[in-house]
Amino acid sequence: MSIRLSDHFTYRKLLRFTLPSIAMMIFTSIYGVVDGYFVSNFAGKEPFAAVNLIMPFIMVVATVGFMFGTGGTALVSKTFGEGDPERANRYFSLFVYASFVLGVLFSVLGVVFLRPIARLLGAEGTLLDNCVIYGRIVIAAMPFFILQLLFQSFFVAAEKPNLGFWVIVAGGVANMIGDAVLVTLLPQELKLTGAAIATALGQLVGGGVPLIYFFRKNSSILRLGRTRFDGRALWKATTNGVSELVSSASMSIVGIVMNLQLLKYAGENGVAAYGVMMYVNMIFAAIFIGYSIGTAPVFGFHFGAQNGAELKNLLKKSLLLLLLGGVLMVAAAELLARPLALLFVGYDAELMLLTESGFRFFGLSFFFIGFAIFGSSFFTALNDGVTSAIISFLRTLVFELGAILLLPLLFGINGLWLSVVVAEFMATALSFLFMAVKRKKYGY
Repeated sequence: MSIRLSDHFTYRKLLRFTLPSIAMMIFTSIYGVVDGYFVSNFAGKEPFAAVNLIMPFIMVVATVGFMFGTGGTALVSKTFGEGDPERANRYFSLFVYASFVLGVLFSVLGVVFLRPIARLLGAEGTLLDNCVIYGRIVIAAMPFFILQLLFQSFFVAAEKPNLGFWVIVAGGVANMIGDAVLVTLLPQELKLTGAAIATALGQLVGGGVPLIYFFRKNSSILRLGRTRFDGRALWKATTNGVSELVSSASMSIVGIVMNLQLLKYAGENGVAAYGVMMYVNMIFAAIFIGYSIGTAPVFGFHFGAQNGAELKNLLKKSLLLLLLGGVLMVAAAELLARPLALLFVGYDAELMLLTESGFRFFGLSFFFIGFAIFGSSFFTALNDGVTSAIISFLRTLVFELGAILLLPLLFGINGLWLSVVVAEFMATALSFLFMAVKRKKYGY
């Protein structure tokens, strides 16, 4: 029996509805981790550092997919809640087409200007060459990467979260098979190229398959078709989703600054250790991101239908689930610190020790990260893009960036690992403050 956006949600129904989105984000993160594993263990430490150095820039470019995905989903879901499916589908088509056009533009500019950008990020010599080799191939597939991020949200709004999960599985399998074949079998000087091709192939599947599905007649409530330019709708989606744009872009900027600090305090070993932590962080954070993606259209629908009682029910249950998830993840992080360090960088004793010790500090952030991610997504779903953007901006670009610059002066390299914990704690406190202040306005 299918679950509809208009349903009343128990804990069981809420978990059933969001589980495909959670699994989808976990799987997306896992095949990113597999990329890192193959590059680190087969291509070497320097190519692995190059991937981690250029990836924040790639994610900055791709954030337009998050923006139109989350912001557009909020508007489309609200429009369905208001009882106007035809207009909702016009909005959906507009957001998909606009995202693809921007993806093509960013792809061309990224390929042309990648070398000077990598140089600005601190790369030089062989590290610079490796950044360019990997980055140009991945950026060439950018239109489909943007669509992949966009459709992750819209599959939920289409009441097809299970289908969204299987599309991501297909893209992930394509990526992993590509890694297993190209990275292991190609000559040493081409292994990094093979990893980039595998990543691009996964993005092509992840963005191309949904495009075909929604263009054809399907059983979901969304379908791509004719639309018209609507600057007001684009602006509304942009302001709704700007928090996710700010969050993703800011996290990438933070990653760039973190890498520069790590090069200063620990050299390439620091960048490589941080790369391992970020791969693991992607999996842990993916659970909370997936939950937020899964619940956002439901919040948006009931907001459009002016159903305050269900908004309150959803919020209460969500906060309790996030609390439980945070406790479990901190425990898991502490238990897995050594095995994960051994898995990725066990070939280098000094690097493994740095990774393990850093991850024990870094892992404390998992108690808070779910609330911070959900807080921003919650206000996006309510079409309150300003509040959502404030949370995202302060969380990453202010709280974390400030901590990255200040804490190492007091605690050295450990201050860099603790910066994430401090930033997530402050963002959680800010999210709860906004939820309390705006409770009467939104009737939850």
